[in-house]
Amino acid sequence: MINTDVFNYIDVLHKAADAGALRNKAIANNISNVDTPGYKRQDVSFATEFERALRHSRFKSLDEKIDNLNIGRLKGRVYTDAISYSYRLDGNNVDVDTENVELASNQILMEGITGSITSEFKNLMSVCK
Repeated sequence: MINTDVFNYIDVLHKAADAGALRNKAIANNISNVDTPGYKRQDVSFATEFERALRHSRFKSLDEKIDNLNIGRLKGRVYTDAISYSYRLDGNNVDVDTENVELASNQILMEGITGSITSEFKNLMSVCK
């Protein structure tokens, strides 16, 4: 079998897409709990986890860092946002307008990720011709 790192960037983009899908679910859950007393909004962190993984690499170039990244450990992390903050008397900290903006922002990010994955596969196809 040929040992190649040609899919490393695609693997990272795949993990980013998974985190984006998880974030869509978290935002939808926040919106559905807008009237639930005591509910605290949740969000997903992927960029921070990815930056941390790259920062702790001993390699210099981005290609080397990506090649040696432990993809299995790279994933989006769900966290409760502003757990002690609430501007409402019922303890809920969800603002539906903010959630809709976050959802739109995440959709734009997902379009960029899927576009990048498509580009990577087009590059592979052009090499195979």
